[in-house]
Amino acid sequence: MNPKKDLVGIEKLTAPEICQYLDLADNFLEVLARPIPIVPALRGKTILTLFFEASTRTQISFSIAAKRLSADIVNFSQTASSVKKGETLLDTARNIEAMKVDGVVIRHSAPGSALFLGQRLEAFVVNAGDGAHEHPTQALLDFMTMRQHFKSFDKLRVLIIGDITHSRVARSNIFGLRTLGARVAICAPPTLIPLEIDRLGVEVFYDLDGIIGEYDVVMALRIQLERQQAGLFPSVREYRACYGLTAERLRRMKPRSIIMHPGPTNRGVEIDPEVADSTRSVILEQVKNGVALRMAVLFIHAGGKIE
Repeated sequence: MNPKKDLVGIEKLTAPEICQYLDLADNFLEVLARPIPIVPALRGKTILTLFFEASTRTQISFSIAAKRLSADIVNFSQTASSVKKGETLLDTARNIEAMKVDGVVIRHSAPGSALFLGQRLEAFVVNAGDGAHEHPTQALLDFMTMRQHFKSFDKLRVLIIGDITHSRVARSNIFGLRTLGARVAICAPPTLIPLEIDRLGVEVFYDLDGIIGEYDVVMALRIQLERQQAGLFPSVREYRACYGLTAERLRRMKPRSIIMHPGPTNRGVEIDPEVADSTRSVILEQVKNGVALRMAVLFIHAGGKIE
């Protein structure tokens, strides 16, 4: 299967394309388990991480993934760049590409920024989050984690709880899970659910306690206060009481169900510490899988070779 030049979102991917990333990522898990977890697959390639928004896990994960593939990695800092002097995104990227960068991993507050760059650069572009639009590699690592526990997406029931309106993770997960055959539901206060969300083929609920026992995967999302206007819910305390993953709600879940969270977690808000640290939580598995998955993404789009 010939990959597209860029990975800008999940919405346009087919099920075989999604599985190509997941299958290769499973192979890279074996590489990461070696005493020396490095392969020369991208030796001579240079990858730029172009992050205009704060990130810890995603940027570090991409950097480690590139190093494990023997690529050179350059980390961009907006605060120390000419962007602070008025340089545009496109000019920044073109100047960097003139220095013979092979690929760009971008995070930006503007929806469509990754697509914008991908249409204008010869280097491949990977979207690491564009505003509240999509976050494809997070969704792919989530699918990878789910598949490790349930093997098949057919009839898998996934519940996403929280700030759906502002969540690029929710959108990418909904697009991909529906493509793979899973059933997806969302649960949140009405003020945190986008208008016409049902057009994406999801079920919409407002009462978490009435449905939490019906799902195989329960994913909590962070309340993104930095993207919200005031007054979308009365208080953090009330949000936790109605939608937080508490020990009591954990006991109501299916015996084999798993708990996921894309991070960073607000402990005591959308998820309590004893739930985040429980044996049902796969949050750290998601982090581990993120390196292997991003190795797969870089390998595919950089034209990697196994020597």
